[in-house]
Amino acid sequence: MSTFKTIDDLDVAGKRVLVRADLNVPMADGKPSDTTRIDRSAQTIKDLVAKGAKVIILSHFGRPKGQVVPEMTLKPVAEAMASALGCAVAFATDTIGDSAKAVIAAMQDGDVAMLENVRFHAEETDNDDGFANALAALGDVYVNDAFSTAHRAHASTEALARKLPAAAGRLMQAELEALGGALGTPQKPVAAVVGGAKVSTKMEVLGNLSKKVDMIIIGGGMANTFLFANGHDVGKSLCEKDMADEARKIVADAAANGCEIVLPVDLVVAAEFAAGAENKVVGLDDIPADMMALDIGPATIADVEKRLATCKTLVWNGPFGAFEIEPFDKGTNAAAQAAARLTKAGTLLSVAGGGDTVAALAHAGAADDFSYISTAGGAFLEWIEGKTLPGVAALEG
Repeated sequence: MSTFKTIDDLDVAGKRVLVRADLNVPMADGKPSDTTRIDRSAQTIKDLVAKGAKVIILSHFGRPKGQVVPEMTLKPVAEAMASALGCAVAFATDTIGDSAKAVIAAMQDGDVAMLENVRFHAEETDNDDGFANALAALGDVYVNDAFSTAHRAHASTEALARKLPAAAGRLMQAELEALGGALGTPQKPVAAVVGGAKVSTKMEVLGNLSKKVDMIIIGGGMANTFLFANGHDVGKSLCEKDMADEARKIVADAAANGCEIVLPVDLVVAAEFAAGAENKVVGLDDIPADMMALDIGPATIADVEKRLATCKTLVWNGPFGAFEIEPFDKGTNAAAQAAARLTKAGTLLSVAGGGDTVAALAHAGAADDFSYISTAGGAFLEWIEGKTLPGVAALEG
């Protein structure tokens, strides 16, 4: 596991601390409609305030592509952050200009300020050294609390970390510790649940995981591709038939690594993708030509539950079926609830994230009992693909 400093390692009293957060939140009627990211970032800011720091928040919002787009201002986010913190948050109408300098100059120890959208500058996404220098001039210390943007080498996530004493914030720390525990030095046996529509989008995930886990339980539409590669007729099911050779190679490579690829043993099929559609449970060789697989069947659910009960660590990415509509959410719900029960009992470390995973586990009512759920989509996926994340690498010591 990588080594990195946290805010506990920093002396921040009286210092200007630049905190890179991810406050790219959904908006409705000019206000944040979901404050999850704001709330999760608040702990780092509160801890720094308690240490007597002057906290200066940096974030992007949307994709303004280096232009000033009034609709993408962070001002409403600053107001929501003030509510989350229970204190005033001064707002600078620019990022490195006169307003930013004036707002920071007026700060007292324990004050909080937010600068305007860093992506109003094209130099941000270019990872421009000059822009990073301009940001660094505004602070004494840098804290990255935005794991969800750590897979991008941008000025405020990568270059800036090399300009000032740097550490991980509480949210970044929690992500790195959870992922390190799941894939860095995990307790074995380790299982991975990998679902989703297409094998083609998960090739690197499957390849990397097969070197690190004991079994990969495959669900969703991508399972159909593996079943087709094994000689089963999958009817009208979503299936990447041109990926059959790659699917067989994944199975062979996994076996060479001592990893078992676990596929469904029965399926729930229907003639249409619709809520409440008439459906039935079939064996793998009995999928009607005019029907499609939309969920795993009861025998597969029982098999997954039995396998999870033997494991110590679980990494989860993607649903087992069309969890958004009933009754095709049963497989995902049952497996997620089983993992949650094992986690709550203290026998399983469960880490999940990416894509539809957060929504699927919330729908199953299992999210609160998982050890950790990452809200970082791209960064989580690149981590389990085994890639180096620039924003994380810049913090390593």
